Amino acid sequence: TPEEIERLTVDEDLSDIERAVYLLSAGQDIQGTSVIANLPFLMRQNPTETLRRVLPKVREALHVAGVEMQLTAAVAFLTILQEESVSVHTYAHSFLQVILLHLEQRDTGVSNAWLETLLAVIEVLPKETLRHEILNPLVSKAQLSQTVQSRLVSCKILGKLANKFDAHTIKREILPLVKSLCQDVEYEVRSCMCRQLENIAQGIGTELTKNVVLPELIELSRDEGSSVRLAAFETLVNLLDIFDTDDRSQTILPLVKSFCEKSFKADESILISLSFHLGKLCHGLYGILTPDQHLRFLEFYKKLCTLGLQQENGHNLENQSPPQVLEQEKKYTSVRKNCAYNFPAMIVFVDPKNFHMELYSTFFCLCHDPEVPVRYTIAICFYEVSKLLNSGIYLIQKELITLLQDESLEVLDALVEHLPEILELMSTGGESSVQENKLSSLPDLIPALTAAEQRAAASLKWRTHEKLLQKYACLPQIISSDQIYYRFLQRMFTIMMTNNVLPVQKAASRTLCVFLRYNRKQEQRHEVIQKLIEQLGQGKSYWNRLRFLDTCEFIIEIFSKSFFCKYFFLPAIELTHDPVANVRMKLCYLLPKVKSTLKIPADKHLLQQLEMCVRKLLCQEKDKDVLAIVKRTVLELDRMEMSMDAFQKKFYEKDLLDQEKEREELLLLEMEQLEKEKQQNDGRPLSDKIFDKKRRDTKTLTQSLPKSIPISVPGPSSSTPSTSKEIKKSKLIRSQSFNNQAFHAKYGNLEKSASKSSTAAYAPSVSGLAKTAVLSLSDDSFRARSASNVPPSYSPNPALPSTSRGTSSTADSKNSGNKDPQPRKAMSKSRKSNP
Repeated sequence: TPEEIERLTVDEDLSDIERAVYLLSAGQDIQGTSVIANLPFLMRQNPTETLRRVLPKVREALHVAGVEMQLTAAVAFLTILQEESVSVHTYAHSFLQVILLHLEQRDTGVSNAWLETLLAVIEVLPKETLRHEILNPLVSKAQLSQTVQSRLVSCKILGKLANKFDAHTIKREILPLVKSLCQDVEYEVRSCMCRQLENIAQGIGTELTKNVVLPELIELSRDEGSSVRLAAFETLVNLLDIFDTDDRSQTILPLVKSFCEKSFKADESILISLSFHLGKLCHGLYGILTPDQHLRFLEFYKKLCTLGLQQENGHNLENQSPPQVLEQEKKYTSVRKNCAYNFPAMIVFVDPKNFHMELYSTFFCLCHDPEVPVRYTIAICFYEVSKLLNSGIYLIQKELITLLQDESLEVLDALVEHLPEILELMSTGGESSVQENKLSSLPDLIPALTAAEQRAAASLKWRTHEKLLQKYACLPQIISSDQIYYRFLQRMFTIMMTNNVLPVQKAASRTLCVFLRYNRKQEQRHEVIQKLIEQLGQGKSYWNRLRFLDTCEFIIEIFSKSFFCKYFFLPAIELTHDPVANVRMKLCYLLPKVKSTLKIPADKHLLQQLEMCVRKLLCQEKDKDVLAIVKRTVLELDRMEMSMDAFQKKFYEKDLLDQEKEREELLLLEMEQLEKEKQQNDGRPLSDKIFDKKRRDTKTLTQSLPKSIPISVPGPSSSTPSTSKEIKKSKLIRSQSFNNQAFHAKYGNLEKSASKSSTAAYAPSVSGLAKTAVLSLSDDSFRARSASNVPPSYSPNPALPSTSRGTSSTADSKNSGNKDPQPRKAMSKSRKSNP
């Protein structure tokens, strides 16, 4: 109503401080709450005036404030403390009494909010302030005559103060209060104080803990209240490391044994806690257990792992109502979930060598548990289990397949998090003398991986699908190149072409590039490159052409510069003629990375092509958004420095990285040639022996090569007749071991540094392009000059073009002829007519 609007309207000429004072004095509650929420800002802007004029009004408002304003004030006071807007002394003088005054609110949420603020303040206050303002008043607040809420607050404050004073002060002033609260008539207070004993023990040291805290814990562990006994048990477990061997064996172990024996007869919440802490408990008691006690703890754990699944557990649910049955089943599920969480700790408890005899059946049950939370937790732990088993990892290969085929995507998502590491351990970590135990003998792995991807693709959980595709980039180091080509590579291409989720498409694109990077057959590589250029780069859908540019970015990151220049440089810059503005715009953003792949003088002709394309965009671009980006890109290209063929000091690391990539690419080509020769000589047993011997010798040599020196990678143009036959053989055999090395940490680091430095500085070669905007380069004149370098439209059995410096293999150079620009021109016309 007009009256309400008038009442809520504030003069616009008032300053922030004046407005705050006015709203706290005469405004509505919602306006007052807004002022209090804005208090940290006012303290940053004008702390003196805020403390002098606004804070007194805040105190008055809080006396009659509702829940929302109280919660807002507690958060605002905590923010002011964390931002250090005023000194600690000023904060204590201005805010501490307000906080203490509102600790005992009827509303539990409000009381806890103020308590949280107070506990944060205790961390920074000096000892004298703590003693006078908090510890001394606490003596009366902890008395039985006070409310339960007051005594509960006192328990938590005592736990915080224990680390702020010396042991003598704690013994004289704090421990009497602690003992009193441990014997409080209310079980809630006893339980709360019991949970603070861990903090107090850390403050008073080992000796006082043994003499004062341990007797209190023993007494509380026999308390009539189940929540108190539970708190005592959990505190004992957390303090195990503090107690010496005698205390653990004579005092704590009997308590724990009694607790375990009675747990099945007690409330299931105790079982939940026991199952959660069992791993830590077994670790803490490991050195003092007799073989018989060791076996009892193990059997107790196994029993918990199947709790609720078997009738012999002794739980009769027939006489209970359905809601009670459902609630009990939830508790049993929580127990089994906690057991799954503790499984790696139990492997250490029994020793990994005894896993098959002692724990394999339990692991099998947890992986096949009917409840998703249990399988989800064991999937999270799978990597830890794999590391612990080491040479026995082959024992859990079938469980890996089981979890990969799990019907729940949550389980799959948890397993996939560490899938590359698990598969690597499976393939190389199982140092068993029996070769059949290796991953290569697991025929169900590839079907399980493909089925997992299809299940993720069919769901609405695209993030799981994206993660799965990203993790599949590890497969070249796990399974053979042919298996990837026939079972995974085409699927990645299909996802790129048909999936509707952009992050999923990009993940598939990057993984496909990794597959291509490690493919060992030249014919397959050429087929994939041809498909990328024809179906994406020259595709009818502009969406596909955008994905082609994404792929180009990944290729620049993963491959050597020469590889990108040889196959993808010209198809990428051809998209400057694209009829869709978004494609041209994305290309403009990519041009600095494209230019960074060039080396002068070998790639001078490609640099000229790039400059012509940029000039054409400057002169003929009609879309204002694209033109603005082109102008910014020109300036960035002008500032770039070009990398030279020879090593330069400032680009040394980048050039070394690129040569390393190029060397590995050539090794793959040479490996293919070597394998072909081996197949041709299959009839000669002697050749096999020589081949294997050279492979072993060279693998050892490769692993000892220094990584910090530049590696020369001679191509056809740089090879000389004087190259010895021994060196050539060594190179060929070295390539055999390359396929067994990888996604080693070295190449992972190389890829990361490449992604960070791909747009770094190179030489100014497009200088002054902005001044050439008056040039008029027609489409025909451009094509006439670049016809010899435009990639052709490929035939069914194509020869991919070589447009880069002479680093291609012999097989590549044989197939690099017959370039006909006409089909590509036709494709450009058809694409213009079908944007």
